[in-house]
Amino acid sequence: MVSPEMQKLAEERAARMQAAIELKEPDRVPFLGLGGDVIAAYAGITAHEYEFDYEKNRAAVIKWLKDFPADSATGGLGGLDNLTMSVAFVDFPDLANQFFMVNGPMNDVLDMKFARFPGRQLDANSSRQFIGGKNMEAEEYDELIADPVKFSYEKILPRISNNLKDLGSPTSLAAMARLGMVKAQQAAEMGKLAQALAELGYPRGGGMTYAFAPLDYIGDHLRDLPNVVLDIRRYPDKVKAAAEAILEVLVKWTLQGKAAGAKTASFPLHLNEYLSPKLYREFYWPTLKEYILRVRAEGMNSRVFCEGWHDPHLDTFLDLPAGWGYVALEKTDVRKAKEMLQGHTCISGGIDVGVVISGTPAKIDEYMKALLGDMMPGGGYICGPNVGNLPRETPIENIAAVYEAVEKYGKY
Repeated sequence: MVSPEMQKLAEERAARMQAAIELKEPDRVPFLGLGGDVIAAYAGITAHEYEFDYEKNRAAVIKWLKDFPADSATGGLGGLDNLTMSVAFVDFPDLANQFFMVNGPMNDVLDMKFARFPGRQLDANSSRQFIGGKNMEAEEYDELIADPVKFSYEKILPRISNNLKDLGSPTSLAAMARLGMVKAQQAAEMGKLAQALAELGYPRGGGMTYAFAPLDYIGDHLRDLPNVVLDIRRYPDKVKAAAEAILEVLVKWTLQGKAAGAKTASFPLHLNEYLSPKLYREFYWPTLKEYILRVRAEGMNSRVFCEGWHDPHLDTFLDLPAGWGYVALEKTDVRKAKEMLQGHTCISGGIDVGVVISGTPAKIDEYMKALLGDMMPGGGYICGPNVGNLPRETPIENIAAVYEAVEKYGKY
């Protein structure tokens, strides 16, 4: 049972985030909170237990959020990008979004070649790992362009999953049946976590759904990053045609999330750091821009997480209408972004996790005071870490210092 006080708190948190996205000043700066591998360590469990034991995962998340509350909930059963399965099953809306992340129990069933999990392929306290690789030959671009869904199902899925390499075989059919059982169990467990989060004052529904830049699908899941950079030079027309063909599939997939109640499309950018401004604008940005505009036309905001250095490409966001969503930054200085984008695009990030890991509470207090003093005026800022994962060894007193500083300096 969710108390009236917690319902009110959830409304306040949601309103605070929405005000920042709309480039306004809320009552205080929205704070995304910190998390990552440190959540399991704080609960006294291994990374393996956190990834594979649903009850221990839920208890760890609840313990963390009780002690370190923020405006959005962090933690839970995460996973690795598994976009090929979402593309392959995009004509089945009840399945496509369920397959986007492959977590530990799902990988036990599918045995994905790109996936490494603690207590399985890795040490019990390691972070899960995505191992990139080439899964498509350059000569196959025409097949991809002709039908991305068929190509992803018939050609790529068998190449990336050891248990689906012979589609239609008893092994593959058993894997899909077992996957259904795992997902049904996880749905029940996620329902328990959602109820627990609601009882802690976090909003229900209306959250994020997934989105993916079309050229990142080619780079991450088909050709790998070095090859797609070469393909841009060698087969420029085919790369553009492939990105446009994939765009149609991915927009359909993202809007399935909207139909389930999501209000924000979340894009992680991967290839951005490897392209010059000229190549970014010619090959990467056109389909990403259209993607953002098309989901906006359907009433959705976008969150674009710019991994790596995004400095040469910041100005492209000015091609979008003001208030389109928000940009989260890893290595790019949020102050530089504010100088260019204030009044147009909400900015998220700014907390360098390196400072949290290696600093002292006093130094962190100074750091946070300066960050909030620079970024809060004028609104349109969401305070959060530059990357989502803090290692197990992160000093808890340093984490507490961040939360205390946000409380101290974060009021408008």
